[in-house]
Amino acid sequence: MFTKEEIEYVTQLRRDIHQHPELKYEESRTSEIVRQVLENLGYQVQTGIAGTGVVGLLEGKQPGPCIAFRADMDALPILEKTGLSYASKHEGKMHACGHDGHTATLLLAAHWLARHKESLHGTIKLIFQPAEEGGNGAEKMVREGVLENPKVEAVFGYHNRPGFASNLIFVKPNSAMGGNDTFDVVIKGKAGHSAMPHLANDPIYIAANIVQQTQGLVGRSKSPLKHGVITVSKFHAGSADNVIPETAELTINIRSDSPESREQLAGRLENIVKGNCLAFGAEYTMTAKHSVPPLCNPPAYADVVLEAARKVMPNHAIEKLDYMPTMGAEDFAFYLEKVPGCFFFIGNGTDCAYLHNEKYNFNDDILSTAAGVFVGLAQHYCGIQN
Repeated sequence: MFTKEEIEYVTQLRRDIHQHPELKYEESRTSEIVRQVLENLGYQVQTGIAGTGVVGLLEGKQPGPCIAFRADMDALPILEKTGLSYASKHEGKMHACGHDGHTATLLLAAHWLARHKESLHGTIKLIFQPAEEGGNGAEKMVREGVLENPKVEAVFGYHNRPGFASNLIFVKPNSAMGGNDTFDVVIKGKAGHSAMPHLANDPIYIAANIVQQTQGLVGRSKSPLKHGVITVSKFHAGSADNVIPETAELTINIRSDSPESREQLAGRLENIVKGNCLAFGAEYTMTAKHSVPPLCNPPAYADVVLEAARKVMPNHAIEKLDYMPTMGAEDFAFYLEKVPGCFFFIGNGTDCAYLHNEKYNFNDDILSTAAGVFVGLAQHYCGIQN
């Protein structure tokens, strides 16, 4: 499917990007590499979308649909400890989630698609996105029209998955990754002496009640057949041994598997905060800090990925999961809110470090498998022939 030279080229490109990691909305060097490769392959290229995003357009001579493939480009603020010969050259920055590999994968697919442009029916849009790691880059790309002109009819992306066999292709229909809603909550009471709590209004006590009662949302508001979890990741209050402080600050992180679960958890959180503050005469502020919807794959499009992968790679291990592989969030969900499609997974190996780990490394052996799925999807929708 791919030439030896193409695979070697994108492998070296991936390792070069790994050596020069760039954090969210700082991916200028990576974007420039992507632009140069796409232009050399004959794509129409647009840059500067959502700051550092890049889109490559390949138009066929025959009419047909417009489908989109997406790769994320950003790294993480982690000190790399892999010991690789191509380890990060920028201390405190690392490609610890494999976005370097995702970018290289889509560039590998771009080579094959360009070579087969003459048989393309329709248009293929390659989306290279910034700021997946906590920056909601997908949301900004959508807002800036990346799914329009021409209008995208289906969108696809993938993530490598440590802990699964190398090159395993798998898909989860319906709920596939968790939504992420994070809130900062400040409870304002009345400061006072610890020996005279009746003259104060203790925000720690109120905040502690909130911590306990949030778990009731998981256990009594959400269906036990659905997935969701609430974590209080920060709790700060006071600095003196004998003083009731005026304020308590909480950060509450909510993961949900579907829009319904999201409403039952994140949608009802303020009721608990407000109710406790009303009961004890305190004030509060509640600020949405970060929000990514649950990622839900339409079953029909999940089946298309499986069918397309089997046609181009009949000897590969390919599975349809009946369980969520992770509650981690993925901002590809913003695309799926607007356009149908599917987010699939490729096993990165069972013996590698997990994502966001200082010793993680993308498995270069899966590049051709992941790119092969994109090729299969192009063949399915746009009639491209080998």
